[in-house]
Order: sequence, then C-alpha cells, then structure tokens
Amino acid sequence: MTDASTKISPCPPSIQCELSSTLSAIRTNCHITDARHATDYTMCIYLLKMREYFRWERAIPYSATLPHEELAEWLSSRESLWEELADAPFGEIPLAGRTVDPFDAGSINEHLNTRGYVYSSGYGHNMKPHFFLGELIEQREYNGYTLYISGREYARDLTAPPAMSLGDTIFIRHESLRRMIWEKVEEWRWNRPENAMQRAIDHYGFETRPDRALDDMTRNEIQSVLLHEIGEVMAGEALGDDWELILAELPHSKAEIMLRAVRDNLADTLSTLPGLLDDLHPASMHFYMANLTNMRKSLFPSLLNAYEEWDSTGDPGKLSSIIKRGRDHWLELAKRIIDLCRNRGDQCQHEIVSLVEASAL
Repeated sequence: MTDASTKISPCPPSIQCELSSTLSAIRTNCHITDARHATDYTMCIYLLKMREYFRWERAIPYSATLPHEELAEWLSSRESLWEELADAPFGEIPLAGRTVDPFDAGSINEHLNTRGYVYSSGYGHNMKPHFFLGELIEQREYNGYTLYISGREYARDLTAPPAMSLGDTIFIRHESLRRMIWEKVEEWRWNRPENAMQRAIDHYGFETRPDRALDDMTRNEIQSVLLHEIGEVMAGEALGDDWELILAELPHSKAEIMLRAVRDNLADTLSTLPGLLDDLHPASMHFYMANLTNMRKSLFPSLLNAYEEWDSTGDPGKLSSIIKRGRDHWLELAKRIIDLCRNRGDQCQHEIVSLVEASAL
C-alpha cells in the first residue's frame, strides 16, 4: 500500500527515527478510518471538523485566521487521498522488527511507553475506529484504573475525542481536550447567551487572559473527563456486551441517539456527577451542564431543575438526591431495553424509541 502519511507532513523532529515507520502506519490507518466515515457527518459539521483538522495539522494558533486558499487546496487533496483509501484494510503497526494488530493497543504501548509515547485505538460513535499517537506526559494508577495522559499529538483522525477507555485503561488527550474547550468557548461567543457556559467562562476570565484561562480550564477539566470515563467503564460492566451489540444494529437512527444518551446519563450518575459533588468546583459543574446534548436534557429535565436550584441557592441537596435517583433509573431503563431487544430481535427499534420517550426523569 502507498504510504499515505507522506502526503501530509514529514515525521516531526521530536519523533525518534526508529519510530518513523510506526508513525507512518498509524497515520495511514487514521486516513483509512476517515475515508470510510467522513460521510457520517452533515455537510456543516464535516466542514467545521475539516477546518479544525487543518488547523491541527498546520499547527495554526486558535486565534489566527485560517488561510482560505491553502485550506481549499488541502481539503481537495485530502478528499482525493481518502478516495484512494476508501477500500483499503487497516494496516498492522511495525514495531522493532515485527508487526502488531492496530487494535492491540496494549502490545503497542508496551513498546512505546518506555520511549515516551502513548497509543490508543478503539471504536466511537457509529462504530468509527479511532487511532492516535501522542507524547506521554503522565502514566499512573487511579482507583484501580491505568491512566495515560498525552500531550502533543503526532497522529489522529478527523474526530479527536478528549478521552477513551479500553477495559480498565483510560486515555486522556490533553491537546484534544484543550482544543474542544476552545471550540466551546468560541461557539458561546457567537451569541453570548446567559447560560451555564457563560458561568464557566466567567470563572476563568477568558475575556481578559484567554490563554491562561484556557490552560487553567483544561487542567481542571481533566478530572471531569476522567470521572466520565470511569463511569463509562462502570456502565459497561453493568450492562455487558449486549448493549454494544444492540447499538451496532441501530446506526444513524433516533434509537441509537437515545441509547447513547441513556448510557451517558447512567455513566454520569454512577461516577461523573457524584465525583463533581464530592469535590465541588463550580466551574466544572457549569461546564458539565453546558455540554449536555439536547437529547440528554430532554430525558433528564429534573437534573436541569436541580442544577438551577443549586446555582441559585448554593445548596446541593436536591442535586445530590436527583443524581442518586437517576443512577437507579437509568440502570433499570437500560436493562429493560436489553430485555426488550432480546425478545424482539432486530424489530425493537420503534419499541426502544417509545420506551425511552416514556421514561424521562
């Protein structure tokens, strides 16, 4: 296969020469997954993501205006590359004279971690494979989980989630988290609504010292991201493999969006929200609420009401109570959905929608 990575940029000077073929293979796999899944997005979302991807590849500061002609040429070139790779299989990763399956992150990290790098691979929304290689800035054990925190990223695909969990291993991508926060701040600035996002932004002083505010917020939000990923692991253990099998049968559907919202609500009532309350940092609670999707809000209106009461009074009592109720509610609902699909097979999609719509809390 043609080395697709040579069509974007050379190996960064900070990558050891012995790892140049490893980086090349990972970048090529990133292009392959993008080639297969770029059409998953609406045109508007796709173009926004491509602008951000271009900014990352060219290391253009967040505050700088993108060069439009250069961006247009890059976009055309990238889409041509993806057309070439649309039917290509994922390649194995060369490491020290052998090759490793790209989804065997454990074996790959055994080789890379001692050299100061971290790698992850897994599946995201719509079963899109994700790959990334980054600078390893921290590795430690946390409440029974192995935690990796990466800094600069050398390879990534179009979608760069700030965190991912694989079994009891959690990867937090500092660079991607920082970028996500900046995008949320910029989005708020379009209309500057008086909402939870404004409360989070005001705490850090983005209007007077944006760079320092971004650094401070990113550092604080690492804990929130970690708590959510622990919740994802806990939810996965509670629901078993059946949940993922059901999701795989419902791509690009309202039922899929609902199931992801149910699981996220479960994960957050298991870990994220209790953790935020235990060590209450108001800005993190505001930022959490600001990032709830519309689906999650519609399914969990009592959480919004409890949050507003806490924000007005400073009393977290109602918020704590609804989090505990939510934990039991979302776990019971998820198990009912699993039972429903066991009985109805691939005909359960409409029943899922009806059940979830009737189960808002």
